[in-house]
Amino acid sequence: MFGLWLASIPLRNASIVDIFWGPAFAIVALVGWWLGDGDSGRRTLLAVLTGAWGLRLGAYLAIRNIGHGEDPRYARWRKRVEDAGGNFIWHSLVMVFFVQGVLVIIVSLPLQAGQLEATGRPLGALALAGALLWLIGFLFEAIGYGQLRRFKADPANRGQLLDTGLWRYTRHPNYFGNACLWWGLWLVACDAPGLWWTAIGPLLMTFLLLKVSGVTLLEKSLVAAKPQYAGYQRRTSSFIPWPPRNA
Repeated sequence: MFGLWLASIPLRNASIVDIFWGPAFAIVALVGWWLGDGDSGRRTLLAVLTGAWGLRLGAYLAIRNIGHGEDPRYARWRKRVEDAGGNFIWHSLVMVFFVQGVLVIIVSLPLQAGQLEATGRPLGALALAGALLWLIGFLFEAIGYGQLRRFKADPANRGQLLDTGLWRYTRHPNYFGNACLWWGLWLVACDAPGLWWTAIGPLLMTFLLLKVSGVTLLEKSLVAAKPQYAGYQRRTSSFIPWPPRNA
């Protein structure tokens, strides 16, 4: 994160941190696989699942964001700090890059602990259940992002609202998928005894998705920008997929 901060200074683009959010977890998983002394099967499973998700997300965000300058959210943040007489460079070191580094460490607790604990037995039912839940989450996130990308790429949809595909059943299939895959990784870690406490990681991720950087923040801007979004809110589940209600 410190290296990313240094790169962001000449670029005047603190939002590059978003691209590396997923790959940061992939790095944690790879280091854990390399240095950990837990069961090789569980270490490998955690590393492969996390790496597949983190690199896919990073590639998607890189393709979407590179060449478009600083994300408007960060640009507004930069302007507020500078208008108040502050220095956004130092502000971003603490409030953007350091904070995200700490979040990566906490959220990845199942990966870290799961690659250290040795059970001396093959992967069990919890690991298989976790891998299945991870797969469901991965598909929800990847398909949801793909449907949104294709929708936005069609000029005929400018100003319109995506309410088909997975978006018919949940207003945030990508966030729901992200939560599922982290709870899946936690189950894989819990295949080793005594690691229930690492639920701190997926609990924090779910809280961030629901209350901080995900659903709450995004929907405030969507309600203001799209008058039809209020009707979409009334008929469509916020998070967990569910058949739409009659508006």
